[in-house]
Amino acid sequence: MIVTFPHMGNVYIGAKVLMEGLGVDIVIPPPSSDKTLEIGSTYSTEFICAPLKINIGNYIESIKKGADTVLITGSNGPCRFGFYGVIEQEILRDMGYDVEFIIFEAPEGDVGELIRRIQKATKTRNIGRIAKQIIKAQRAIITADRLERDMLNIEAREVKKGSIRMLRKIYKDEVEKVKGEKELMNLIKNTYNEMTKVQINKDHIPLKIGLIGEIYTLIEPYINFHVEEKLANLGVEVHRSLYIGDWLSEHLVYRPMGLTKEVKIRKAAKPYLDRCIGGHAWETIGYAAHYCQSGYDGIIQLLPFGCMPEIVAESILPTIQRDYNIPLMTLVLDELTGDTGYLTRLEAFVDMIERKRERRK
Repeated sequence: MIVTFPHMGNVYIGAKVLMEGLGVDIVIPPPSSDKTLEIGSTYSTEFICAPLKINIGNYIESIKKGADTVLITGSNGPCRFGFYGVIEQEILRDMGYDVEFIIFEAPEGDVGELIRRIQKATKTRNIGRIAKQIIKAQRAIITADRLERDMLNIEAREVKKGSIRMLRKIYKDEVEKVKGEKELMNLIKNTYNEMTKVQINKDHIPLKIGLIGEIYTLIEPYINFHVEEKLANLGVEVHRSLYIGDWLSEHLVYRPMGLTKEVKIRKAAKPYLDRCIGGHAWETIGYAAHYCQSGYDGIIQLLPFGCMPEIVAESILPTIQRDYNIPLMTLVLDELTGDTGYLTRLEAFVDMIERKRERRK
């Protein structure tokens, strides 16, 4: 069994730590690219979500490198992601690929079946060993997320433009080569040491922009055209509403205990949306209101074309914008989105916010 999985931000780092620690052979898909999207779009239904098309491209590129098993999480509620595993498996079968899918979900609440699927994917029945490795994987993702945030904060203030971009490239090249959690943590530590050498403009007070929206388009840099890096390069301090490490903590630790870390976010969302309607629409509304209340200069919503929960959220956002008088922009992403027009819209949005801040002064 040689395992692969779809790309989504730092997921591959956690999957690498988890599977290598359990002795499971893996194939990390090549970074998502135009070629990946072209492959997925060719074999997927035209109006399906763009993330599914990229997933298909990821799988085919991994299968050609020897993968025979796909791991994917499950979902419930009114979101098409819950059907991804089944749809993707059928697409690959129609193409002639005999690939097994292991979907990490409890069908009809059957936790025992979920445990059996995890045991099958990890090739061990030792629950304690699996749990220990899951903790290491989660810790690795949280640490990688923190490094990502800190890089962006420095990039918004760096004196010599491109310094952090160069460090990021070195880190990304090395992260796939390291083995296990210990080597990964050493790499992150060394990267932090190099970051301390980057000169910062202490007089620069950056604009603060909050990123909200559907989780995949927020977390996967290819589909959002590396929006955080582009904004940081424009001197903007970026805060993203969802990180995969936080998502794992919420769904693996807090919610099973009947708790949540998002009390403040749900409270902020309540005047506009007081329940889950699928996907991450609730978080989109909650974080939009939270960023407004926290004095942010602007908000950007990211969503894939045709995402119903985010379309509902998009219809609510103008009310929040009107209540708080804050600039808000929605970017819809699919295989037809062009990089040049996208960057132009970002630059115009940042310029508008900058002029608004100057008028306030």
